[in-house]
Amino acid sequence: MSAHPASAAQPLRGMRIIDLTAVLMGPYATQLLGDMGADVVKVEAPEGDMVRLIGPARNAGMGPVFLNTNRSKRSIVLDLKTEDGKAALLRLVADADIFVYNVRPQAMARLGLAYEELARINPRIIYVGVFGYGQDGPYAARPAYDDLMQGASTLAAMFARSTGGPPQYVPAAIADRITGLVAATTILGAVVERQASGMGQRIDVPMFETMVNFILSDHLAGLSFDPPLDAGGYARLLSRGRRPYRTRDGYVCALIYTDKQWRSLFRLLGRETEFDEDPRFRSLSTRTEHIDAIYAEVERILATRTTAEWLDVLGKVDIPSMPVHDLESIFDDEHLRATGHFGTEEHPSEGRLRTLRHGSTWSRTQPRATRHAPLQGEHTLEILREAGYSDAQIDAMIASGSAGTTPSKASA
Repeated sequence: MSAHPASAAQPLRGMRIIDLTAVLMGPYATQLLGDMGADVVKVEAPEGDMVRLIGPARNAGMGPVFLNTNRSKRSIVLDLKTEDGKAALLRLVADADIFVYNVRPQAMARLGLAYEELARINPRIIYVGVFGYGQDGPYAARPAYDDLMQGASTLAAMFARSTGGPPQYVPAAIADRITGLVAATTILGAVVERQASGMGQRIDVPMFETMVNFILSDHLAGLSFDPPLDAGGYARLLSRGRRPYRTRDGYVCALIYTDKQWRSLFRLLGRETEFDEDPRFRSLSTRTEHIDAIYAEVERILATRTTAEWLDVLGKVDIPSMPVHDLESIFDDEHLRATGHFGTEEHPSEGRLRTLRHGSTWSRTQPRATRHAPLQGEHTLEILREAGYSDAQIDAMIASGSAGTTPSKASA
């Protein structure tokens, strides 16, 4: 596709978000809202969002992680350490619906951008901080990154319990993405509340507390009770046998979970009597109690046929199964091809790019990318003009360094 469709029919059309976030967590949240039609104004410092530098790129500052986390946005460069840069931001805030940031609140206060300051300008502003830790505890001022949150939330330790090896990180920025998702849904909830109250508010979305809730929802287990019923941990998820199963020629993912699925597997193998007679298979509870032995048996069974054979026969008896894709085979997945999940776009500076379709499907107001990921400062001129600045004022701001733009836009 050569251009992004207009956002006229999208659910958040008419909503403006001032996005003072960088790296992954905040930008992911605002990209989701931008895909729903919100006008997301990404405010970048003169040095730009550091994630622009991650990964291979055709042009400096336009790396793939940035491209895939900042579509559906406009970019303005402001130096908030200057009076003119800060004044421009406050002028944008005056007409905005939502303000999102992901530095520590202490830094926002030093910049004179605490909630109280912005609420005086716009009492309806929904002021959302996405950062490391809740502000009423001793970690309040600490820096936080995804790796730290995986470790602190018990996620890394779960690998040690399930493998017998050292703690490990998930090879994805899962804490950033999960917290970004929670931030996006929190923002939407705040918008609905404001429709009733007419009032804005400050909202903090801390990574640590968000991830602790996310992980312990599975693993609190017997620790949910007082006194505890066990030492915590969901046995099936922590079993060493919970992994893709080796087949005769590769690997397959299969989850035999319900009574019906287990009976179907044993019937397929001609061992239905054995299923009825083995008390370990009697119920979900007994299977969970003996999960290591159960998974060892599944591993032995699945090693007897090829991956294609298992995908075929398991599919016929409605046992959930999937191939183990890698970063090459995923693009050949028949389902993703049929649903058009992968597409292409012509980016004005980066050329032809592969795109990912929005995950959800809506019958009327389908979220979709409304803009390409912007060059740094690509929209500085138009955003400042919308805010009422004259061309002479804009030229002076650019000359002083309080605002910035791309070279091509500076000469426009």
